[in-house]
Amino acid sequence: MIKQTGTLTSAHATVTAAAPAVDLPAIRIRAFIAVAVASVVLLGVTLWGVIVPADVHLEVLLVAVPALTAAVDNTWTTVSMTVLACLGVVAVDLDDGLPRSPILPIDVLGLLVVCALVLVFRRLRDGDHRTLCAVRRVSETAQKALLPPLPCRLAGLEIATAYRSAAAHAHIGGDVYAAERVGRTVRMLIGDVRGNGLAAVDDAAAVIGAFREVAHREVRLEHVAVSLDAGVRRRVEQVGETDANASERFITALVLEVPDDLPVVRVISCGHPDSMRSHGEDVDLLEVPQPAPPLGLGGERTAYQVNTFRFEPDDTLLLHTDGLLETRDGEGVFYPALDRFALLAEDEPHHLIEHLMSDLTVHAGGEVQDDVAVVAVRRRTTKAVERAGQDGRHAGAPEAQPGSVTCGRGTRSSGHSPGAGQSPRR
Repeated sequence: MIKQTGTLTSAHATVTAAAPAVDLPAIRIRAFIAVAVASVVLLGVTLWGVIVPADVHLEVLLVAVPALTAAVDNTWTTVSMTVLACLGVVAVDLDDGLPRSPILPIDVLGLLVVCALVLVFRRLRDGDHRTLCAVRRVSETAQKALLPPLPCRLAGLEIATAYRSAAAHAHIGGDVYAAERVGRTVRMLIGDVRGNGLAAVDDAAAVIGAFREVAHREVRLEHVAVSLDAGVRRRVEQVGETDANASERFITALVLEVPDDLPVVRVISCGHPDSMRSHGEDVDLLEVPQPAPPLGLGGERTAYQVNTFRFEPDDTLLLHTDGLLETRDGEGVFYPALDRFALLAEDEPHHLIEHLMSDLTVHAGGEVQDDVAVVAVRRRTTKAVERAGQDGRHAGAPEAQPGSVTCGRGTRSSGHSPGAGQSPRR
């Protein structure tokens, strides 16, 4: 595989250079600009009103001063600027010889009315903002209940996750992931519920709960997949009593297990996109030749075939939903996920996830149109596992943040191997 470390380094420089621009909250920058413009208008109109002839009345333009402070969250700023604007009106009208004219109180009254309207609408806006914040807190709590963060370390694995909902101001959707320690094996699930909205969230919660139960109950991985399918079908039948479209609900999924004592990963695909794997400088797809039907469509028991792939120390798996592959840029080009993974595979899992999600956001022009869930799993060396056992530390994975990663080229090859002893081919 051709490595492009120079390109990747320049991408990191882009992130660093752009960071100071977002250190100050956007609301503070907006407020500062609004006050600055209001001050310029106040001084400019007042001075120019004194200079121009008396029959030219510019003081009416001072109503812009309190109106501009609507972008500021401080009531006293609006009141103070309005008082200064009133003094400006008085100064201009006195210079024009209108101390006893009805124009002076009308101009002042206009400023006070605009000030009052700004304060009223700001109060309404603040109420809406508080409601939105409360809804987002509820959404975050629901997400943590539905998709609790996976441990940073689980047995001999390092794990990092990222989730992004396509719904505005939402933190939950129809993509799911889970991991359970079962004996000397780690079992994992990543899935994508068809549809969106509350129905998708309901189905996601159901499949997560079913996986946590059957992962410990069933001995064989194919039995786990069969039980998940049966559970989803029961759920569809229950929902079908009130939802006429319930028969169209299903879940694509990958069910995996990583044994402690074998350098392999076993995978069952239920109509889900294939995962990616890095091994040294090789990056490939773990292609499942005959995927089973998605969960909920009632596949035959023989359809849930276990596919075994090499997964050695320092190898990294990238599990994802189709939102990663189907994200397009402004020209309609799909996101080249395998190429990007080839550039970033040597990073630590949480750095890999962070940079990948940042690059995805840049590719999409700042707005991803579909739910995206990504899980990076690295198999640690025996020495690393022993050191972690002595330290006994389990840190949480950092949350992915938007950024920028320059694209590069990787190599793609078929990663399927029918037996645990067969090495992947490039």
